[in-house]
Amino acid sequence: MRRLAILVVTVALVVPVAMQARRVRTTHNKLNTIETPMPAIEIADSDSVAASAGVDRNAVSLFNFNKRASDTKESFHVRNNLQQRISSVRLLLRYTALDGTTLHERTVTVPIDLKAGETKMTMIKSFDTQRLYYYYKGTQPRKQATPFKVAVRVIGYDIPVGY
Repeated sequence: MRRLAILVVTVALVVPVAMQARRVRTTHNKLNTIETPMPAIEIADSDSVAASAGVDRNAVSLFNFNKRASDTKESFHVRNNLQQRISSVRLLLRYTALDGTTLHERTVTVPIDLKAGETKMTMIKSFDTQRLYYYYKGTQPRKQATPFKVAVRVIGYDIPVGY
């Protein structure tokens, strides 16, 4: 009985002190984001991709590209600059070494639902299946890897009917 009384008194003294303990914040309030636009691909008018009729190149903004050497996916932000909703975006991506040598070029369709003026981060499968490259503005890896640049061109987007 005496042990029970000591336990009750101890709990009665410790619990109020523990409840008044100050909370430790682990997040930062004043983080600043810097938009880094992705450079556009300049293509001659004779190119079949440039001949895409009715595509407003300013309809979609792409920025904050990222890919580490260990990543199997590439991430970037997509912003809808139109007054309509967009359901997907078709992009021409050109990957180059720092000396300007083309490493890879591909066309991807990114399924993304964006309202007018909305921005979302998206991920696509990386061209670098062997994990030998990293984006030159990202952190340099500890392992041996080659930096690359990426340029992009919007070649199409889908506006869903009925919205």
